Amino acid sequence: MPIPHDLRKKPMDVKVRVSTGQGVEVTWSDGHASRYDFPYLRDHCPCALCNDEREKKARIGTSPSGASAPSAVLPMFKPRVTAKSAIAVGNYAIQIEFSDSHATGIYSFEHLREICPCEACVREFGPASVQKLS
Repeated sequence: MPIPHDLRKKPMDVKVRVSTGQGVEVTWSDGHASRYDFPYLRDHCPCALCNDEREKKARIGTSPSGASAPSAVLPMFKPRVTAKSAIAVGNYAIQIEFSDSHATGIYSFEHLREICPCEACVREFGPASVQKLS
């Protein structure tokens, strides 16, 4: 039996503003509007390489007792990430090439709704709400 599709994760309008650097704006079927800047999207890249890197940092960043381990390295300056280009992937996603040459992440509209930074979406679609459903 197929899993029902959540219509709240269906976009009605998508604007990717590469030339102005303003980011991505999505208006969802329930009327909610989400805005994502490019550094935020780069930090939330859904590709396997980035997911592995986040998991690795989570394992290293937490001691066996659960406390955060102190950082041994001072952070280096990183230029602000921008987008070089963006393309539609079918009717279900967008793919962005970032200024750091990373371009393997395909941002499904479902993923974009789940990472919407507003408080209402974090409550509704964030990791804690997914765990409640399990």
